[in-house]
Amino acid sequence: MRAVTTLSVVVLASAGIGHAVVSSLDAGIARVDAFRDMKNRPRAGHGMNILLVGTDGRDKIGERERRKYRLGGAPCHCTDTIMIVHISGDRGRASVVSLPRDSYAEAPAHVDEATGQRHGPHPLKLNAAYAEGGPQLTVRTVESMTHVKIDHYLEVDFTSFMKTVDVLGGVQVCTPLPLKDGYTGLDLPAGTHTLAGGQALQYVRARHVDGASDLGRMRRQQRFLASLVERATSSGVLLNPMRFRDVTRAVLGSVRADEGFGTDELLELGRAMRNFSPSSSEFTTVPIGQLSYPVKGIGSTLKWDGPKAEQLFQALRDDKPLAPARRPRGETVVPVEVAPQQIRVQVMNGTGTVGLGRRVDTALSATGFATTHLPLDAPGHNVGRTVILYDPRWDRSAKSLATALPGSELRPANGQGPMLKVIAGSDFKGVRKVRGESANGQAEATVVRGDEARC
Repeated sequence: MRAVTTLSVVVLASAGIGHAVVSSLDAGIARVDAFRDMKNRPRAGHGMNILLVGTDGRDKIGERERRKYRLGGAPCHCTDTIMIVHISGDRGRASVVSLPRDSYAEAPAHVDEATGQRHGPHPLKLNAAYAEGGPQLTVRTVESMTHVKIDHYLEVDFTSFMKTVDVLGGVQVCTPLPLKDGYTGLDLPAGTHTLAGGQALQYVRARHVDGASDLGRMRRQQRFLASLVERATSSGVLLNPMRFRDVTRAVLGSVRADEGFGTDELLELGRAMRNFSPSSSEFTTVPIGQLSYPVKGIGSTLKWDGPKAEQLFQALRDDKPLAPARRPRGETVVPVEVAPQQIRVQVMNGTGTVGLGRRVDTALSATGFATTHLPLDAPGHNVGRTVILYDPRWDRSAKSLATALPGSELRPANGQGPMLKVIAGSDFKGVRKVRGESANGQAEATVVRGDEARC
């Protein structure tokens, strides 16, 4: 996430600023040789593939901010976030694929630079590749897993992320449900918020606000990135050399990039992406086949769905869009903790309007909810506000259903069981599209465009 933030600001801003400013940016970026002595690499495809990693480095964050945003403790020098950003050959589209940090991976044979010790191929979690072999092993591991050739490498840490968001004046996020995480200190009520750097870092780091853990965090990171792109393109920073200078100065201290990612590459991307906008981007997560895949000596990992992952990465290699045909104008899909396919619903008509129960049942079913397709009449016919009756043991399902029925009232009903009941009121206007985990508990690899992911 931190790396994507840096790329967004650098690429977008370089579009209208000029060679001198971009050259000074190039001179200030720390360099890392991420591709030294690499052999037997995947064949180059069309477009450009950038491996973006965000580390947990926090050396330049003061003690007061560390306590406030709960950044204490020594960093593990791991890659908290790993993404492949594919820039299309015509420079008109950016496809962002999140790679879960706990993904089961097999590190290629390599030599430890510090000790000279030779390591054979072995299993590990994907984020451990950085701690074990730095950027080189991270790139080699990702290429081995995806068969996608990485053209450039970018890396940033907590410091540049916070400063970049602050210089942009904050980034807007929205959440249909409250988000509270005791580990990061995140505490957001439902609604729309403009987050400054520290609070934004809490938002993209939080893993304990729902049962989706790291997968839920990646969805929030993608939504945040879409909002950040919109903020960067609409705030005037791209056309104001002084503001652009402030942004670049804020991130220079902690950015690392490969030797080949220099002034010419920045200018080329900037010119090509002059009209880049949230609708030009698309976001997804590599499909997961098994959420808790045990590996001896490593613990629980995420195992990719081989055929679906290969289909996804083949699209990157072929420079094809990941997203399906565009949804109707204005239609958005909101992520929820529990997938609608997992939620059983009985609809009841609480009004005197003939056919309302059937209309609500059909709309919920079309969104994916497992309705009975046999709506009933409620005992009373004067319900004004739609009510969701639920057993408290299924409160997560109830919250997901409430997201699909804006303005509805959640009403606990002890002993009701897994079936949720919707008593449609006269306030019913329609059903909001939602998405979550699939019915078998595996994570959906839904592709969302930037203008659909933001607020």
